[in-house]
Amino acid sequence: MNQRRNLWTREQTIIAFKLYCEIPFGQAHSRNKEVKRVAELIGRTPGAVARKLGNFGSLDPELKARGVVGLTNRSHLDEEIWDEFNNNWNKLVLESSKLELKKSSTYSTKKLPEGKDKLRLVKTRVYQDFFRSAVLAAFENKCCITGINTTELLIASHIIPWKDDTKNRTNPQNGLALNALHDKAFDKGLITITPDYKILVAQELLTDNKGLAYHFKKYNNKKIIKPHKFLPDKTFLEYHNDIIFRK
Repeated sequence: MNQRRNLWTREQTIIAFKLYCEIPFGQAHSRNKEVKRVAELIGRTPGAVARKLGNFGSLDPELKARGVVGLTNRSHLDEEIWDEFNNNWNKLVLESSKLELKKSSTYSTKKLPEGKDKLRLVKTRVYQDFFRSAVLAAFENKCCITGINTTELLIASHIIPWKDDTKNRTNPQNGLALNALHDKAFDKGLITITPDYKILVAQELLTDNKGLAYHFKKYNNKKIIKPHKFLPDKTFLEYHNDIIFRK
């Protein structure tokens, strides 16, 4: 009976999967403050939450490709949650946020307007917060071009812009961790990342005589620093190459 009472619920597992996406795999241990926060929220120990994150790691193809196996005692529920949400990121963000809200007494939206505007702003906020956390965690809080690791200078950049693809607004594989300068250049099509993860710089930047070329030319035709999980989707990169990049 005690063992049955201690089984993980669907709600707990969804919240844990969102957490798996939001922190670097190497930091998924019981001492991590976010692991402790979620553990307290869902009524589990930090150690139990850390082990659950390891279970999800065993399902992650990017970790497997690097020879990282995670923990092997995952449950059928872990697999079901992975399969259900791994390609439905908007649903994961909304459902897990609602579950956390139900369990938390500190979350407040009282400063937001009422009605449809309130719902839209809340959804936008939770989408953006998750996307930033998941993308930066995947790249271990480093710019994938320069290696800059000052979090305050990093931006989670959408490969296909937010306004152009509502389905993939929260998809971590639609993201790159970039410093503010290279993020702006990427957004404006002055640089791109090819489907084989090579950096290309637009000709107008390569020939710039105002000092900008220094910040870009040395990275031209170099490979990005790949993330440890959520490798950018090649079809998204093809879109940026074909539609946004100023060749």
